[in-house]
Amino acid sequence: MEQIKQVEFLISAFSRKQFPEVNLPEIAFVGRSNVGKSTLINTLLNRKKVARTSSSPGCTQSINFFLINNKFVFADLPGFGYAKVPLEVKKKWKPLVESYFHSRKNLKIVILITDIRRKIEDDEYNLLLWFDRFDFTTLLLVTKIDKLSRSRWENKKKDVQKQIHPIKLEPILFSAVTKEGRKNIWQKIQKGLTFS
Repeated sequence: MEQIKQVEFLISAFSRKQFPEVNLPEIAFVGRSNVGKSTLINTLLNRKKVARTSSSPGCTQSINFFLINNKFVFADLPGFGYAKVPLEVKKKWKPLVESYFHSRKNLKIVILITDIRRKIEDDEYNLLLWFDRFDFTTLLLVTKIDKLSRSRWENKKKDVQKQIHPIKLEPILFSAVTKEGRKNIWQKIQKGLTFS
């Protein structure tokens, strides 16, 4: 598992022109609003306030870039779906995110975060299909597993696999509360960076 020695905030990018020019491997975090992207990043980095968290959906309205150990970059993307933000802000999100995926040549891994208490929704499924067009590793993370008993985890995992069929991805179970799955995520990240 990666030992985090250095975390540097690079920029909050509201347009493609603001994307940092960093020639390092990049890992992107995507998911519906309020699914826990920022909390996941903080947990992976073993920090409390690197990525901004909020109980209100739509807190992240830009793409936030973080340099990790001077070796790779984390990108925290805006949440999609419901969010209490002005309509004009929402309209900017789609082109911002699409330009990100089309322009980041060093993007190696994309982690799609979903909530174990919800079914895979159409926008999440469509994102997984869209990701197949790109040359990066996709990881599907099922978070907030502490909300369910451990005995239900495997059944939920199977349910997710059925919901994303015929896409073949093994969901990774994660809890920011217990840190269950943190080691597994780092192993997948390191493998993705090594073989990309």
